Amino acid sequence: MAPILENTYDLVTLANTGQMVTAIERYYAEDVEIVEATGETFRGRETQIERMRGWLGSIEATHGSGVRAVAADEEAGVSLVETWMDVTFQDGQRVLMEEVGRYRWEGGKVVHARFYSQPGDGASG
Repeated sequence: MAPILENTYDLVTLANTGQMVTAIERYYAEDVEIVEATGETFRGRETQIERMRGWLGSIEATHGSGVRAVAADEEAGVSLVETWMDVTFQDGQRVLMEEVGRYRWEGGKVVHARFYSQPGDGASG
């Protein structure tokens, strides 16, 4: 397996087994740039770790999650991951979230991540 594809699978496996912070620590570059679906931009691995911990703390329950697709273009240094997560937040709202992440890699680290998502109206299981 090629390095970017292999690293992407490891990142996704960590994230999908509840080790999202470990995935960020291991694979995000120190000065990574993250662009959310809203267009809001954040910079830095530590910033993303803090944001992830806050987001994880807002979840009351996880009802399921998974990976639908993973692809990589080794020459371009890019990988794509399509994921889903069915969660109930602390406020009681249950949401099926679907997301595509585009990761640009340099030297074995993600230097830019761009997320595309549209929260669902509710979970369909």
